[in-house]
Amino acid sequence: MADPELKRCGWVSDDPLYQQYHDQVWGRPELDDEALFAKLCLDGQQAGLSWITILRKQKSYEEAFCQFNAEKILKMPDAERDKLIENPGIIRNKLKINSIFKNAEAYLKIKEQESFKDFIWQFTNGKTVINEWRDQKQVPVSTDSSRQMAKTLKKAGFTFVGETICYAFMQAVGMVNDHTIDCHCYEKVCEEAIT
Repeated sequence: MADPELKRCGWVSDDPLYQQYHDQVWGRPELDDEALFAKLCLDGQQAGLSWITILRKQKSYEEAFCQFNAEKILKMPDAERDKLIENPGIIRNKLKINSIFKNAEAYLKIKEQESFKDFIWQFTNGKTVINEWRDQKQVPVSTDSSRQMAKTLKKAGFTFVGETICYAFMQAVGMVNDHTIDCHCYEKVCEEAIT
């Protein structure tokens, strides 16, 4: 259970689910291909919405999309696929639903050539970028790296991967440490950083 008294980054609300996500997941390096794919898809679902909305629906997304197993997603029968738009547990937006199928195809094509981890982490040269922000207002919404990632992912066939979504993804999977220096997670995340 998250401690409500701890000093956290300015974007974290008093929602225990949000606090737990911030304390245990956000900024921790993720190196598992399937977990990276799942996170990229979920970040795309966030477009135009708050992250807490997606976080609350994450389990429903995992159930609806075969635990983000790309092969299983693509084998989903058409009837099951068509019913996703009626699923109240996910964002019922046809473009966003279809994006997960497109992303699964693109992901598997990349996996034929290299690990998804290597493909994704190339945008920070395989290392965590450790920032030293004093205030949440200093944290950018995109960077040259996220712009390059967005461009490369789109070229590979991914959708809902703009530069802002890519930067949020990079923050979440520990490619950058954007915890502010006064946050109780900052030092721990620095220790876990890939250097």
